[in-house]
Amino acid sequence: MINEYIAVDVETTGLSPERDRLLEIGAVHVQDGKVIKTFGTLIDTGMPVPLRIQELTGITDEMRKSGVPVREAVRGFLKFRGTLPIVGHNIPFDFGFLKEAAVREKLDFEAEALDTLKIARRTLPYMPSKSLSALCAFYRIPSGNAHRAQDDALAAHRLLWRMWEESGQRDPDAFALQKMVYTVKKQSPITNRQKGYLNDLLKYHRIKTDVCIDNMTKSEASRMIDHIILQHGKILKRQIEREGRNEFL
Repeated sequence: MINEYIAVDVETTGLSPERDRLLEIGAVHVQDGKVIKTFGTLIDTGMPVPLRIQELTGITDEMRKSGVPVREAVRGFLKFRGTLPIVGHNIPFDFGFLKEAAVREKLDFEAEALDTLKIARRTLPYMPSKSLSALCAFYRIPSGNAHRAQDDALAAHRLLWRMWEESGQRDPDAFALQKMVYTVKKQSPITNRQKGYLNDLLKYHRIKTDVCIDNMTKSEASRMIDHIILQHGKILKRQIEREGRNEFL
């Protein structure tokens, strides 16, 4: 098995790298089975953290606001990682978000990886659950704060070594590095027409938001517009005229 790698985990605002955003990156540099350096940062997405994500991760909107811009976070991780292989539990998920963010920031990110979930499916077929928490409980690995990036990265590293100790000699091919592949679809920035209409909707419905509209993509703006219209309705010309709010016309 590889003797030096970066174990990494990310927390996100949802499940889709295209639609959602990185919220936290955590990583540990491992050499000969020992952690020699750590990296961790929260990211200010410019958008409120969904309530379900706050409940899952414990990352509040106030915590999000204390984070760094995504470009700074991704640059920091890429510098920390260097050219080393990466390790994670369900690593295609983490790689997809990191790759998407890197491409948006015009940064390069390619990697070979070990996926502890894939290894567990091959070497522990009898386990009813292959989740990181279930496997850590099975091996009595301290898991720290589940669904926090650095703790999950450390747990994935410890899990990898326990599975190697148990199955490495019997099935070394299960621990072979694989090239990560993820295709990033081109994202268009928000149009001036969308920006104007979205600002008008927010003013018209008196909606306060800390979303950075200028940084939105075209698809993000479209979803936000649809969501506001679904929740509050369209801008009604008659009501505007009755209230004298001509700035929305």
